[in-house]
Amino acid sequence: MSAGGTAADSGHVRPRIVASRCLNVEAVRYNAQVIRDPFMEVLAEHADVRTVCPEVEIGLGVPRDPIRLVASGDGTRLVQPATGRDVTDEMDRFSAEFLASLAGIDGFVLKNRSPSCGIGEVKVYAAAGNAPPTGKGAGRFGGAVLERFPHAAVEDEGRLRDHVIRDRFLTRVWTLARFRAARDDGRFSRLVDFHSRHKYLLLTVNPEAMRRLGRLVASLPSMRPELAYEQYGFVLGEALGREISPRAHADALLHGLGHVSRELAPREKQHFLGLVAEFREGRIPLSAPREVLRAWAMRFDQRYLALQWYFDPYPRELLMLRDSKGIANVVA
Repeated sequence: MSAGGTAADSGHVRPRIVASRCLNVEAVRYNAQVIRDPFMEVLAEHADVRTVCPEVEIGLGVPRDPIRLVASGDGTRLVQPATGRDVTDEMDRFSAEFLASLAGIDGFVLKNRSPSCGIGEVKVYAAAGNAPPTGKGAGRFGGAVLERFPHAAVEDEGRLRDHVIRDRFLTRVWTLARFRAARDDGRFSRLVDFHSRHKYLLLTVNPEAMRRLGRLVASLPSMRPELAYEQYGFVLGEALGREISPRAHADALLHGLGHVSRELAPREKQHFLGLVAEFREGRIPLSAPREVLRAWAMRFDQRYLALQWYFDPYPRELLMLRDSKGIANVVA
């Protein structure tokens, strides 16, 4: 790779994602419908997607009478009001067995508000019959996913219509997939390279975690490779769960400016600083100052900067999907 290359030049790994089968795949919903989802169509071109419908897997037919979450003394139960059938135990057994069978999964895309797959906005009712909802929670399968995979990227398709949430999800999924590929390789050199090329991304997510991981990488010669990857993966997973603020992005961009500032004319630097300020104020997308910095990294042969995955955290074909407001955005 030339000194002026970018992170994207080396190609992207394919994440492993589990998705609700009703999203763009098969008509397995209670009403025998399939949810057409443009995001899932594009995502499937760049990731290995395994689908599941927990309700069908436990023997509920298609079409079927709906099930709902019902409040109980020990949390919630999964009940089919029309028949009075309680399928909580069947769902919990399936969830435990299915999730235990998964290996190397980087993320989940689950059906929102589903009493089985939902991850947080599912209505909880006071009773199985004619009763009002009393609150919200996670579906039985979705809740099991969150518990068993606390560091995976987990979202529902409704939230992913928002371009800010979608960007964070995609960044997290592809970062975890690149770490999995490094861990499968197992060499110290792959971990060193992973850390070096993710420094700016980690700087935006959690500067303290970046420094902690840097200290871990510096101590690699004294550690067993499997222990090093285990410790690094735990800290990385926790760090990636954080939201990224505009200020954190601005700090990373200004840090990157330091690599090329000597080569720039005063007016160029002022223009860039103005772009960063406009981004922080929410008037322009992150792509505006980030693409300028990327161009300078290539122009001035700043290999370290150009190779940062911060510029291409996931395939660029996923950048221009429209958000829930019908507006095409690259990155918030």
